[in-house]
Amino acid sequence: MQDPRALTSLPQVLSSLAAYQSEEADISASLSNLLSARDPILSSLNRLQGLLPQLDELSAQANALSLKVAPTAKTAERVGGRVQSLDEEMRRIREASDRVTQVTELKSSLAALQSSMESQDWESATRHCARAMALPINVIAGPFAQAAVPTSESPLPPAQTLQSAREHLLQVFRTNFEQASRSRDSTATSRFFKLFPAIGWEKEGLELYASFVVDLVKVRSPVAIKTSSPAYYITALTSLFETIAMIVDQHQPVVEKYYGSGKMKPVVQHLLEECDRVVEDIFERWQEERSISRKLSEVLSSPIPSMTLAAGRKQNPGTTPDDDSIDPRDIDQLLIEMAGMSGRWSLFKNFLLDSLQVNNAPEDGEDITKSKENDSTPSMPPQEGLLFNSTASQKVFEDLLAKYYTPLEVWYVRVIIDKAHQLSKVDTTQAAVTTTTPDDVFYILKVVLLRLISTGSIATVDRLVDRLREVLEQDYSGVLKRKLDDVYRNAGNTSQLSREKTEKDNRIAFATILNDLDVSSSHLERLVKELGNSGSIHQYFVSSEQSVVKTHLSSLSILVNKFRSTLRVGIEQLFSQLIRPRMRTFITEVYKDVSYVLDDDSYANAEYQDLVRKRFIKIWEGLIEEYKDAFTDGNFRLLFGLILDTLLRPLEKFVMTFKFTELGAIRFDRDLRAIIGYLAAQTAFGDGREKFVRLQQMSTLLNLDNEEDVDEFYNGSGISWKLTLQEARAVTALRT
Repeated sequence: MQDPRALTSLPQVLSSLAAYQSEEADISASLSNLLSARDPILSSLNRLQGLLPQLDELSAQANALSLKVAPTAKTAERVGGRVQSLDEEMRRIREASDRVTQVTELKSSLAALQSSMESQDWESATRHCARAMALPINVIAGPFAQAAVPTSESPLPPAQTLQSAREHLLQVFRTNFEQASRSRDSTATSRFFKLFPAIGWEKEGLELYASFVVDLVKVRSPVAIKTSSPAYYITALTSLFETIAMIVDQHQPVVEKYYGSGKMKPVVQHLLEECDRVVEDIFERWQEERSISRKLSEVLSSPIPSMTLAAGRKQNPGTTPDDDSIDPRDIDQLLIEMAGMSGRWSLFKNFLLDSLQVNNAPEDGEDITKSKENDSTPSMPPQEGLLFNSTASQKVFEDLLAKYYTPLEVWYVRVIIDKAHQLSKVDTTQAAVTTTTPDDVFYILKVVLLRLISTGSIATVDRLVDRLREVLEQDYSGVLKRKLDDVYRNAGNTSQLSREKTEKDNRIAFATILNDLDVSSSHLERLVKELGNSGSIHQYFVSSEQSVVKTHLSSLSILVNKFRSTLRVGIEQLFSQLIRPRMRTFITEVYKDVSYVLDDDSYANAEYQDLVRKRFIKIWEGLIEEYKDAFTDGNFRLLFGLILDTLLRPLEKFVMTFKFTELGAIRFDRDLRAIIGYLAAQTAFGDGREKFVRLQQMSTLLNLDNEEDVDEFYNGSGISWKLTLQEARAVTALRT
């Protein structure tokens, strides 16, 4: 509120007065509320007053108890203090005793160590050294040990004495191990190898052992075949990898027995370094021997023969486009060799990954073969994966696959596809008319993809599958599409025979190309499924890579849909050009002079003549018979569906122009059933009946009793209607 002394006008004074009056009223109301609530407060105070005697009595009892217990508590405190003092003294005594025992053990161990070293009993020296090293460092380097342990023969502090002994033993073990390894004395080698970790020289022992096994790799037997042999370099790599794998398999139990689980990794690292050196040397000699750079240059500069040659005109099978062109068989041999070399590296990596997995490493005394059988497909732990990915050998093979294998494989597939188009001829072994092109192309494609899997390189699979997908779409599917376009485009210029024979030849050629597309989609779909279940994926790839490889391979399925899309466009084109024009009078010819306003005599006559069924069969066979044997089942099914889809809607409209008596409706139902039965008997895929559902429902409505209400029947029959209620009413209105 405003200070009264600051008020300068009557309205301010009146406003301030009103505020004070309002505040006075609030305070009065608050006081009244407090006074009205006084009784409960007084009642509570009275109850508290009644508790005072009881509280006084409890206070007196507590004081009496405190006087009785105080002397006992003081006595207990004095006794507890003495007990704690005794415990501390006992602890110090035990600690002193332990320290004396440890120093005594240190002294005896050092003495025994010195004695064993003088007598060259290296196993005993190792045991005594390990026993001394097992003591706490504060004991070995403590003042008590420095005062008690030194003797006149060994005046140095015990820590220095122990370190000197360790270094001397290291030198002795190193010298003896190297002598044993040079003389190939396996007993002496194992004897000194197991002594290193016991005295803390684990790293040094593993390095010596790695040098020993690397020497075993260096002195392996040379390959006993000529370098010109296609199998020489694969055999050389196989020999190298098998030698290292046998060393790891035989020596890993020894290393892990004495050094612990997972300690084989440093040895493997040294083996991989030697492997890198040998692999680089083999690869350089392979490049020079095979003249791979020159062949790659020739391949890249050699154009693929024109695909339009196969599309536009036939070539004499007895001639070749270019006698001086590169022989694909030579490139195929190179590809087999490159995939084989890379595949050996992949198998070798998988073996080492399996061996280096810590979780699968056997304990002392455990059967190592049983441990390896527990997980035949290793995954790739990050550290082990990094170990292999950083090797020079890995880079060599990745460069080999990226620089040489991939472009040569793409060229090889393109050339084979081109030759398959050029040498294409009608395959007389098939029921439907096809050519040899799909079988040739997809046989080679299967060989190529299996070879690709055998490289064991996920990056190469990813890269090459994408390229193969492009090649199949452009050089295979694209050529078939151009062939389809050229069948009728060049029809007038490619033959001097009669028009009827020319049309027949073109029709067969067009159907043949469509059949090739259908066979191609089936081949590719089956091939992708087979590759996904191929055991080669499990053989050449670790478990973490297998699903990725399958995903890359399954991406080829995209082409299946593209093949079928091209196929459907081609069939629709054939239908539009050759069949649709002939269907314009189909319905009118079938129902020419047919009436469904029948009495008993006319019904019997219609039953006898059976005109609708006979005419339909005659016209239908004339329309489709020539395609039934020419098409594959899949293509004929597409064409069959197109014809029915084009036929049925006009037929429904045509039926709506009739009038039906009761006998006429029965005759119409018999005609419809005869047509459906005939069409169903012509095919094995059962599409015909499904397409006639609307006409069947129209026949059902026409054959209702005159007394039956169409709306009630429509809503209560339980039929899954394809007709709307309005259409049903229109159908029943046709009855007379």
